[in-house]
Amino acid sequence: MRLKAEIPPIVEPAVVRLRDSAAPPNEWADNQAYLIGREGSLRDYDFQGFSLRIDAPDNERLDGDVVLLLPQQNIAHRLIRAGSNHNTFLVTERCDQLCAMCSQPPKRHHVDLFPLFEQAAKLAPRGATVGLSGGEPTLYKQQLFRFLRVVHEERPDLRFHILSNGQHFNNADLETMRSLPHDQILWGIPLYAPDAVVHDEIVGKAGAFDALMAGFTLLLKAGAAIELRTVVMTTNAQDLPELAHFIATNLPYCSTWAIMQLEPIGYGRKNWDRLFFDSSVSFTPISRAINIAAARGIDASLYNFPLCTVPSAYRSFAPSTISDWKRKYLSFCDECSLRRICGGFFEWYDSNKGFMRAGAI
Repeated sequence: MRLKAEIPPIVEPAVVRLRDSAAPPNEWADNQAYLIGREGSLRDYDFQGFSLRIDAPDNERLDGDVVLLLPQQNIAHRLIRAGSNHNTFLVTERCDQLCAMCSQPPKRHHVDLFPLFEQAAKLAPRGATVGLSGGEPTLYKQQLFRFLRVVHEERPDLRFHILSNGQHFNNADLETMRSLPHDQILWGIPLYAPDAVVHDEIVGKAGAFDALMAGFTLLLKAGAAIELRTVVMTTNAQDLPELAHFIATNLPYCSTWAIMQLEPIGYGRKNWDRLFFDSSVSFTPISRAINIAAARGIDASLYNFPLCTVPSAYRSFAPSTISDWKRKYLSFCDECSLRRICGGFFEWYDSNKGFMRAGAI
């Protein structure tokens, strides 16, 4: 997220925590900017004796936020919002898969920002959870491992949620992986089908399923906590009950299974007409999968499902999961009795080609 800004004459990138008032000096004093004045939407901060001016809505809270300033850019890149539970670092835009529904289509280039993300994480609010995403973070696994160790040493209160395809671990990594603070780390790893043919077709990579199974074995040996993630699409929806059996039999150690609705952005938007599975019309394969998971002791949840698209018996499985900065509610949501607990819709959701039976409850 970006904010318009007039930045100091810096020659190197700077990670800065914005403060509404001065705090006692500490080891990160050089990274603090203190509010010294406001005029309309403009806020003036003192950053190491220089002026940092940020343009933000009057009602927008910035105290405690962490921003990245880049030389000769009139932008403050908002890395951490202190008042949000949805803070994620995009650590790379490179990926070795080409998933049909990818919300962040990969790019060929990579800019190593791990040292800057390290500084930002150390400035995060107490007890925060920081997401690490891509692209594929484990394409740079040594930098990733170092980031996790170094930040944990100074901020053992932080938790991390890492989205990865889980295919780049090997036996040489095992000792390092075992040294990670796994009680503070949750690996979010996608599994789209119970067989290689469908899974590999969805991710656009031959051999992905087999590499993923090997990755699960290494993560298990390392003692990692795993969140399985399955996006529901027309190409795999009918296989969900079989996938539930597969998970219960082969991956029972996973912490949770997130069954996810399609996000209409990136390739998800491009392929929406072909991939979108309308759960408001046909929920049967999803309900069967949840029933099997529950019977086999697997903790299953529905992510990104508006409650009006879920039968009443299964709404308790659908927490509010859409990040606050990309969530919206539709006009009929104002009259819905469940709006307070519903995660709503993605900001880029188009109701003209979305859920046919969505509406106020």
